[in-house]
Amino acid sequence: MANTDKVTEVASLEERKRSEPGFGHVGARLNKFTLLCALLASTNSILLGYDIGVMSGAVLYIKENLKITSVEEEILVGTLNVFSLVGSLASGKTSDYIGRRYTIVLAASTFLIGALLMGLAPSFAFLMAGRIIAGIGVGYSLMISPVYTAEISPAMSRGFLTSLPEFFITFGILLGYIVNYAFASLPPHINWRIMLGLATIPSIVIALGVIAMPESPRWLVMQGRVDQAKEVLIKTSNTKEEAELRLEEITKAALSNNGSPDLAQQSNWRGQGVWKELLLRPSRPIRRMLISSIGMNFFMQASGNDAVIYYCPEVFNAAGIHNKKELFGVNVIMGLAKTSFVMFSALYLDRFGRRPLLLVGSAGMAISLAGLGLGSKFLDHSDSKPSWAIVLSIVAVCADVSFFSLGLGPITWVYSSEIFPMRLRAQGTSLAISVNRLVSGVVSMSFLSISKKITFGGMFFVLSGIMVVATVFFYVFIPETKGKTLEEIGALFKDKDTKNDKEGKEMAVV
Repeated sequence: MANTDKVTEVASLEERKRSEPGFGHVGARLNKFTLLCALLASTNSILLGYDIGVMSGAVLYIKENLKITSVEEEILVGTLNVFSLVGSLASGKTSDYIGRRYTIVLAASTFLIGALLMGLAPSFAFLMAGRIIAGIGVGYSLMISPVYTAEISPAMSRGFLTSLPEFFITFGILLGYIVNYAFASLPPHINWRIMLGLATIPSIVIALGVIAMPESPRWLVMQGRVDQAKEVLIKTSNTKEEAELRLEEITKAALSNNGSPDLAQQSNWRGQGVWKELLLRPSRPIRRMLISSIGMNFFMQASGNDAVIYYCPEVFNAAGIHNKKELFGVNVIMGLAKTSFVMFSALYLDRFGRRPLLLVGSAGMAISLAGLGLGSKFLDHSDSKPSWAIVLSIVAVCADVSFFSLGLGPITWVYSSEIFPMRLRAQGTSLAISVNRLVSGVVSMSFLSISKKITFGGMFFVLSGIMVVATVFFYVFIPETKGKTLEEIGALFKDKDTKNDKEGKEMAVV
């Protein structure tokens, strides 16, 4: 009887969802308050983008001013990514303990301290200390922004809203390029300090903006604070009926995850036991979620996108473009292309779905990197530096970052934040993004050294091969999640036989 009642409840909820105007409908009006909250949370990601963009130019003046070696340059660039691993790992447990909203404040405040230290750094060691602290803040922001946004968003606009962090990363990169260009004419002992120190401004804006944001309704439900969760859902839904349906679905999922008949008994839950469930004894669906999310985050950074952006001036300097203003001009063009494509992806992600854009983007990156490798090879072996090879390299690098912004860039954040069940979401996402940060750090800190051994052209051919493997991985392991609520996505990772049996039993009862 218990199972029959449960199936009847599920069928009743599905029928009400279908009949409720605007709930889960593709053409449903986007709630303005939800959009505001998503924008404020996603603005946190501008911190990483700005650092990537501005450091690609600032490091040229840091080398000149502080007389650092190429190895020290790699360490300086890669340190932020390596220590963002610490922030990513800690962010899941932190956000389960203090909530999603205050974790966003913590991320912005930590980066603020790091940016101040970098802008005022009198020496390389001081600069490294600032990079380490800023890196921890970046790690926190990369996990919490998409998770918070996914947890407040309705199903049919979640792809657009959860891809906003990648838009702000891209916008931050473009902003960094523009700042590089604007301050390039200042003396080299001043300009890089201004470039790095300006990152304090978005940190302050983000920390203040969080005042207007509510807590995640799903986190509130997990704390047994259902009434407060209902208030948030009413604000983030188009109708009160939609809010009640969303609350009912979230509450059912929370009760199922906690194994308790009473959510009030879960008020002391602070994320304990999740790591054990994720790593020591994961179920088959959880194991598949981990493979999918970790694999996607691995390939996102193994593609070399961050390293290409960081070291783009070095690549084109080797190609024969020596004027720093011209180098930064190429960066601005690349930033504009990247921003355009990430906006296209964000606007159409909920229409076309995750898989098509991901596969097109990955295949496009493989072709673009092969073209960049070809152009770089000709430039490496030619004293005359033919114009066609320079043009091919510029077009190929713009195409590479554009295809990244169409697929892997935004979809990694969307996918990582939506596939884990509620109780495991924060710490599962933090684990996947930790892999992202680790691989990014390794690639950034080894890119120049490997390129010197096998040339820039050889390095780009290797990255092209990695993207071919990535495309095959995505085709095999990544299911489509478009249009499904966070509570429905778990069924995609269950065995097909199990899903068919369950559907058969539900049909029999109905």
